[in-house]
Amino acid sequence: MKELKYLNKYLFKYKKLLLWGTVFVIISNLFQIFPAQLVRQAIDLVVEEIQLIRKSGLAEAAPSFYRSLTWLSVLILVMALLRGLFLYLVRQTIIVMSRHIEFDLKNEIFAHYQQLPLSFYRRNNTGDLMNRISEDVSRVRMYLGPAIMYGLQLITLFVILIPVMFVISPKLTLFALIPLPLLSLSIYWVNNSIERRSERIQRSQSQLSTFVQEAFSGIRVLKAFHREEDSINGFTRASEHYRQQSLRLTRVQALFFPLITALIGLSTLLVIYAGSAEVIAGHLSIGHIAEFVIYVNLLTWPVTSLGYTSSLVQRAEASQKRINEFLRIEPEIRSVKNLVQPIKGKVEFRDVSFVYPDTGIQALKHLSFSIDPGQSLAIIGTTGSGKSTIANLITRMYDATEGEIRIDNIPIQDYDLTCLRSQIGYVPQDVFLFSDTIYNNIAFGGTHQLTREQIEQAARDADVLHNIQRFPQGFETRIGERGITLSGGQKQRVSIARAIVHEPRILILDDALSAVDTKTEHNILNSLRRIMQGRTTIIISHRVSSAKLANKILVLVDGQIAEQGTHEELMKMNGYYQDLYEKQVRAETEPSVG
Repeated sequence: MKELKYLNKYLFKYKKLLLWGTVFVIISNLFQIFPAQLVRQAIDLVVEEIQLIRKSGLAEAAPSFYRSLTWLSVLILVMALLRGLFLYLVRQTIIVMSRHIEFDLKNEIFAHYQQLPLSFYRRNNTGDLMNRISEDVSRVRMYLGPAIMYGLQLITLFVILIPVMFVISPKLTLFALIPLPLLSLSIYWVNNSIERRSERIQRSQSQLSTFVQEAFSGIRVLKAFHREEDSINGFTRASEHYRQQSLRLTRVQALFFPLITALIGLSTLLVIYAGSAEVIAGHLSIGHIAEFVIYVNLLTWPVTSLGYTSSLVQRAEASQKRINEFLRIEPEIRSVKNLVQPIKGKVEFRDVSFVYPDTGIQALKHLSFSIDPGQSLAIIGTTGSGKSTIANLITRMYDATEGEIRIDNIPIQDYDLTCLRSQIGYVPQDVFLFSDTIYNNIAFGGTHQLTREQIEQAARDADVLHNIQRFPQGFETRIGERGITLSGGQKQRVSIARAIVHEPRILILDDALSAVDTKTEHNILNSLRRIMQGRTTIIISHRVSSAKLANKILVLVDGQIAEQGTHEELMKMNGYYQDLYEKQVRAETEPSVG
């Protein structure tokens, strides 16, 4: 239960629901016990009346007998209805409490995920993250709801009922209780076996789903290589494995109810056997035997649920441990002074080095440069030279390993993260769009309410407005998952519109024009000339044509500055930049083959 202690703060938060739930459990249990005593009185009343009729020779029972029996029947019915009412209230308190805690816990986990750095997401796969916020939280809820509810029912019922049974007959009580521990242990074993087999089925189902998804996604490749039959055989094998796992689960599940029925029957037989001896001896009445049989049945489900509840607690403990592992991870990116103020846009790197924490790869080595407010800087380099790392450091996705980054002569760590990032427009290399309308995807970049004119102007500046207007629904066109309904160039231009719509003080374009053709690139660059006016702009690109827009160009090689200067100055150096420029110009002018 050590890991589950984390949930105590939530139990305390919803203590009223828990306390009222406990009260309702106690009352519902009382309304279970009282009818058994009424049944005993009714049976004893019938036995006495029969004996009286036989002795007196009367033809029928006295009217008072029928009145008494009617009242007892009405009382039993009323108590059954009241028990049903309080069981409803039990679920409206304890189960509702578990749903509230589930809601709070999911929000806490999701909010914590949002604070963790990119290195965390590089170390953990998406499926595992989703599993902890969905499947693991659901298992924890089963502990907070059903496990606590059944546990309270068992404890309160035992505390109330066992003394009542002992007062009537200690011997009969012991006979009634003998099979119950065996019942609980058996259910615990069966339930754990069911759980293990269920997990195997889930894994098998996941493998089957993955196989089908890949087959459908790669149907063109399958048909092109004529591998349909192999795919069918693979699916058959996966289905057979799933079938075998399901049959094994069914065999174990088949033991569940026969096992309960057998042990309940054994307990009932023991009660009747021992009770008959007590009745013959004159210590108990026939009604007491009936009362004890009802008590045995009352104890059966709580004792049965003990094994089930123990399994729920074990699973919740394991799941909460997995959740706690993530919740204990402290966000590495924190603000030192929580400085909130408008920025002008001066960016300065002072002897900055950076090593990726998850791979150990050194991306930058003693990098120093500065950009004045309103100026533009282009960063050119081959793949792996450290260009995108600079963007990640400016947006504080990571912190520098060595050296210092300053914005407006203030250490970047001093700024409030939200304040800093809200004034930076960032177009990442890997464009991500949400499954929403084009309008909402562009408006996503705004920190305040935006007008239709602002959205359209941002689309116009990104040279994507004419594409959007051609769609039947215009800006209300819903794009598919990750923007699948748009071409690569359209996705990049929508991403640019999203970055510039809220008028950022610093604009970072991380290879933002890689998926557009030369003509579209020139159109966007012409629009960017106006956008870049009075705004600090960093253009990260492998294309020299994009770099020519900037006031200054840096050429990175293996995380170090190999060359820097304007386009004209770099061309005179006869170095990396000139070589790259000539290769790209030659590639654009040479006719394509075929």
